[in-house]
Amino acid sequence: MDLEKRFIASVSAASKQIGDDGAVIGSTVYSNDAFIEGTHFKRAWMTPRQIAYKAFAVNISDAVAMNAVPRYALLAIGIPSSFTAGEADALAAGFVEASAAFGCELIGGDTVKSERLIISLTIVSETRRPLRRSGIKRGDLLAFTGSVGKAKRELQYLLAGRRAHAQSHYVRPRLRREFIADAAPYLRAGMDISDGIYTDLQRLADLNRTGFSFFRPLGKSAGCSGEEYEMLVAFPPRMRKRVEYLARKHRTPLTVFARAARTRYKNPCKSHHF
Repeated sequence: MDLEKRFIASVSAASKQIGDDGAVIGSTVYSNDAFIEGTHFKRAWMTPRQIAYKAFAVNISDAVAMNAVPRYALLAIGIPSSFTAGEADALAAGFVEASAAFGCELIGGDTVKSERLIISLTIVSETRRPLRRSGIKRGDLLAFTGSVGKAKRELQYLLAGRRAHAQSHYVRPRLRREFIADAAPYLRAGMDISDGIYTDLQRLADLNRTGFSFFRPLGKSAGCSGEEYEMLVAFPPRMRKRVEYLARKHRTPLTVFARAARTRYKNPCKSHHF
């Protein structure tokens, strides 16, 4: 067991709320993600404004994955003393821009000095029908939105010493809010693709005690590509036409690629955490 799974398993014993993209308490969803220099990004790749926007977007992705409407955000940030006033202003502008774009008010948090840029956002959302990772039944269809593999290609571009362009998928992930809000009544389960389809399928397999039969291979390059922030969803076969119609309605590419089956699933990707 890798360190991430080991740690989560240890703390999960103390709460029944851990395991989804967010914790559902009544009709409120709480989610948190960290975005840390040297682990999730390098400052040479993006402008401070782009860094702030992406940090906000990947947190909103958890709310979208839970079929929740983001309302409020709390920001904890460690800012290096090497930052100039202009860089700090640009960072703040990125958070303000994202807050307005996603309709999620930034209501407070904490600011400290740090050796590297550290961002942690807590999103408070509302939902009437939470979309959880559990609920998959044998025979259900698995599908993903958009295309996968692009984020990995863009990461390789950045690792080669280049800088992200303004509309890069890596900088501005496309979230499928409208599609998920419409399709949620017809879905059994869902989650955002943050660590790659194959890795996130392992989470669904473990939680739902199921395996998957693939209609066509995805290939490791696409299946192991993280940072996608597309949606991975499951639904009954009888709902396929309805879900596909809603995907077309919202101009959301949807690929049905597997079925939940009585097989053993093993993630072929190497862990990239810790």
